[in-house]
Amino acid sequence: MRTDVVPGRGFGATLHELGVFASQALADFRVTAALAPSSRHLARAMLQPLCVHAGSTVVEIGAGTGAITAALLASLPTDATLLALEVNPRFFGYLTHRLADRRLVAIHAGVEALAEELRSRRLGAVDAVVSSVALGYLSDSERRSYLGALMPHLAPDAVLTQYQYLHGLQYQNRVFHRFDLGAFLAQYFRSVERRVVWRNLPPAYVFTGRQWRNGDTLQASGTDEPHPAGRRPPDLQCRPR
Repeated sequence: MRTDVVPGRGFGATLHELGVFASQALADFRVTAALAPSSRHLARAMLQPLCVHAGSTVVEIGAGTGAITAALLASLPTDATLLALEVNPRFFGYLTHRLADRRLVAIHAGVEALAEELRSRRLGAVDAVVSSVALGYLSDSERRSYLGALMPHLAPDAVLTQYQYLHGLQYQNRVFHRFDLGAFLAQYFRSVERRVVWRNLPPAYVFTGRQWRNGDTLQASGTDEPHPAGRRPPDLQCRPR
């Protein structure tokens, strides 16, 4: 039986976390592309579309200081695996110090390391992806490389969530432009939905991609077995699509 991922309450940033985040934003804003960690409202919107099952593999890219990571761990099945990738060394250190959970595999690397991590850990296809990478601050070739490294590892029914701040800017050749993330994702997913989260700094769109365009070429290696008795989180059922 599958279960929806529903984040818990109260994942607000501490003053220390805000300080860590702000210092890294000032040091390299192109990498962080934000001044504060994701709010619990944004975390909720990023996690609600996900639908995972016993033994699922979930990937978070751009885990930052762990705001969304903590919400994921609060709701994932007890035998799921969460690969959390983060390239910023200070964020990575904060994340590993903050969260200790046997389901969490924190990886100090970007999406380019995903194939080897899945292979070395003998994990099957990825069931869900939560992406906080600032795609608007990447070049078009970097964006395509990013999804090119990710897509071959998705299960046919995998779901991806990606947020973009409401201003929707991209930065190329030292100039800001509007970036249509929905149109970009539609090149890779047959279904792309968008919602607005106002209670975040700054407000953000959350995009949900389903039915990736080469999904019929990859079969998940795991099985959709029911949760063992007593281990399924209560009142979490997948909503019909």
